[in-house]
Amino acid sequence: MDTHHFDSNGVDIAYIDEGEGSPVLLIHGFASNIRANWVDTGWVDILKKAGHRVIAIDNRGHGRSEKLHDLADYGAPIMAEDAYRLLAHLGIKTAAVVGYSMGARITAFLAINHPERVSRAVFGGLGVGMVRGVGAPEPIAEALEAASLDDVSDPKGRAFRYFAEQTGSDLKALAACIRSARVRITPELLAGLPMPVLVAVGTDDDIAGNPDELAAMMPKGRAFHIQGRDHMKAVGDRSHKAAVVDFLAEGH
Repeated sequence: MDTHHFDSNGVDIAYIDEGEGSPVLLIHGFASNIRANWVDTGWVDILKKAGHRVIAIDNRGHGRSEKLHDLADYGAPIMAEDAYRLLAHLGIKTAAVVGYSMGARITAFLAINHPERVSRAVFGGLGVGMVRGVGAPEPIAEALEAASLDDVSDPKGRAFRYFAEQTGSDLKALAACIRSARVRITPELLAGLPMPVLVAVGTDDDIAGNPDELAAMMPKGRAFHIQGRDHMKAVGDRSHKAAVVDFLAEGH
C-alpha cells in the first residue's frame, strides 16, 4: 500500500491512489483506516479489477493522517471537506463515493454540500440512523479513555475499544472525534440529492437502522440488505462488494 499525503487546510491527510479507470473514493468508518476497512477486506483489489481508479482517505484522527485532540477539529461536515479537497488535489471533477458507517455520514455531507463532485454514492453500514441518530457517543468515548479494555463494561464501548486497539489508533483523537458536534442530516437535505444512492446495511446490524427507510428519503435511493451480517462483519461481505460493483457499473 503506497500512501501519499496532502495538506487539507492545514491538516496532514493520508490517502492511496491506485488503478486506472473511473474514480471511486472510499471513506472508512470510525476507528478504522484505509487498510482495515478497504485493503485487507479486498475492496481495493475488487474495485481495481472492475476497472476503477481507487482513491481511499485516512480520515483526520485516523490511520496515517494527523491526530487532532480538539473536538472542534472533527465532525462529519469538516471531514467531508477533507474528502472534497482530496478530489480537488487530485484534479478529479466527479467521482463515485463509497462510505461505511461514519464514512457514510461523511459521504452524505460531501454529496449534500458538493453534489457536482459526486456521481453516485454508497451509504454502507448506516440506514435511517443517519437521520434519527445511532445512540449517545459518551459510552464509546469513555471506553476509549479507560485505562484498559478490562475496565470497560459497556458492550458497544468494549467493541469499539477492542477495534481501536486492533487498528493501532490514537485513542485520545478518537474520543475527540466521537464527541464532536453531530450536525443533523434531515430528510429534506437527502431529498435534494440528485445522484443515485445505494444504502447497504447488514440484516443483523443493531447500530445502523433500517436501510429501506433511508433509501426512500432520496429520489434515486435504493436499499441492499447484507444477509446475516452485523455492523462489523458486513464490511467485507462478498454480496456487499458485488452489489456495490454492480451499482457503480450502472453509471457507465
